[in-house]
Amino acid sequence: MRADFEPQENSTPSRRLTVRAKRLRVVASAATACVIAILAARSAQAQTYKVLHTFHGIRDGSTPEASMIQDGKGNLYGTTGAGGKGNFGTVFELSKTGRETLLSGFVSGKGISPFAGVIQDAEGNLYGTTDNGGSGGAGTVFKLSKTGHLTALYSFTGQADGGNPIGSGVIRDALGNLYGTTAYGGELGACKGGMGCGVVFRLSKTGKQTVLHTFCQSNCNDGALPLSGVIQDAKGNLYGTASWDGFFGWGTIFRLSKSGKETVLYSFKGANDGASPVAIILDAKGNIYGTTNQGGGSSECVYGCGTVFKLDTTGKETILHRFTGGADGASPYLAGVIQDAEGNLYGTTSEGGNTSCSKGCGVVFELSKACKESILYSFTGGSDGAYPLAGLIRDAGGNLYGTASSGGDLSCVGSFNIHGCGVIFKITP
Repeated sequence: MRADFEPQENSTPSRRLTVRAKRLRVVASAATACVIAILAARSAQAQTYKVLHTFHGIRDGSTPEASMIQDGKGNLYGTTGAGGKGNFGTVFELSKTGRETLLSGFVSGKGISPFAGVIQDAEGNLYGTTDNGGSGGAGTVFKLSKTGHLTALYSFTGQADGGNPIGSGVIRDALGNLYGTTAYGGELGACKGGMGCGVVFRLSKTGKQTVLHTFCQSNCNDGALPLSGVIQDAKGNLYGTASWDGFFGWGTIFRLSKSGKETVLYSFKGANDGASPVAIILDAKGNIYGTTNQGGGSSECVYGCGTVFKLDTTGKETILHRFTGGADGASPYLAGVIQDAEGNLYGTTSEGGNTSCSKGCGVVFELSKACKESILYSFTGGSDGAYPLAGLIRDAGGNLYGTASSGGDLSCVGSFNIHGCGVIFKITP
């Protein structure tokens, strides 16, 4: 990661996001909370937690910070931000029987440090991004063929084309175009000492890059530092979040039309309504669900412990849950939520829960349609893992799969000087 995100020794994962030297404003929020059930988050005892794979560093990868995908046969695919040959990160496959295969490691010319996950096309090729490396030095969009050939489809320069897609993977349309965001680059006169505020881009099937939107080009009311990529609706509109700035300074949710017009759907105020939004999803009615890494009003975290929110099609925000920093969790990192057919939401927090880790080892939670939170698992920081930074996936049987960035093999020192190189886990209902 870039120096802006590099924590001090023994710092906790949420501090890697957008810690701002700025006091939370005490702002009366117009957001309407659900009937809050956060004072005593119940534990779902019927759940069964299982470690499917423990990472060991150079041999098979270290520090998985991204969510995974699953193919029709039940195989899982994902990335690690470090480990592998050169310690530059890996792409892995985990079979249905639990066998891990290292599909590729990274080298500087083709990109290093893949902190986002991968997607797969019908032929079995995988696509993703790296935070650094490439011929331009500011990250890449890569393709990993079914036969294991790694190609840098595009190398960012950190200039007008964008740079450093830190937590942003890509999505793919029916024509094979890829879409994503970069955290930096774009308008270099703005943000972070001239490094730029980020862009939304399209990459054609032939490798031609087009910048669809540049943040902070005229002012920063549209937001800055888009960390979590974009999603697309049936009409081709793109939706995403910017984790900084906006009208109140604490991030935005935006829509980018097929013609390239950007609309700010919501600007966060930084207090009760949340701050620093990360990944989002759309339901069939067009409602947006997501998490914020900070805000929410809890005094247990310096800038608030984060929220789960809903934004309806009229632009009204509803807070579904405010994390307290206790047993219910704290600070969703780049993890949004997923939703089942009944409307229940599932996600992770990077902190809170079991206090054997500083500020807690993180939790997996379920939030019912009635806004009642259940803790499906609370990490201990041992062989079960710690600090789940990524979101979850769910199969047809209701099983949840995810990664914890640390813990596992405690003899393996992962990134950020934290013991353990991480695990892949499964939670069975």
